[in-house]
Amino acid sequence: MEKTKIIVELSKTLNKEEINKLSSSSSNILFEVRDLIATSFNKNEQIAFRAAWVLENIYIKHLERFIPQSTHFLTVFSTQDNLSCRRHYGKILALMTSKKAPLVIKELIRNYETENIVETVFSWLIDEKNPVAIKSHCLNILANLNSKHNWIKDELLQTMDFLVDKESIGFYSKVKQIRKQLIG
Repeated sequence: MEKTKIIVELSKTLNKEEINKLSSSSSNILFEVRDLIATSFNKNEQIAFRAAWVLENIYIKHLERFIPQSTHFLTVFSTQDNLSCRRHYGKILALMTSKKAPLVIKELIRNYETENIVETVFSWLIDEKNPVAIKSHCLNILANLNSKHNWIKDELLQTMDFLVDKESIGFYSKVKQIRKQLIG
């Protein structure tokens, strides 16, 4: 689909049902994943947010469309600076690094140089302007990548200790879950 058509569609106010429809393979408005990734960097924050939301839905419901662009997604992940998009990017990466991720995604993560991503995720975690939803995804990503980078565990435990009193009850609950995952 032409990028201008994507912009037109994502310029409209959309609800969850409409986002699901736009992400569907059977939609007569089929968005290419690479174009959605590019659009999630649009200067118009609402258009970018909707592109990232559709992208997340494609990952969850139509993974076969996302997989060919997985490496590209990882490449641009660290450059996302729109907070609304970071929430969706974080969720996608948390799913990609999960133990339940499909084998093809696990292989990609295993073979991908993730150091830059880990640095980015740590920076998002400690950034005061990031909402707790982004930070929650960051905790999952880092805990999931601990098996690849064994130094993450100590850093993450220290960072959680530092942040736990500064964040919400929901964050505290997530920290307990992640601590259990890391320590056993």
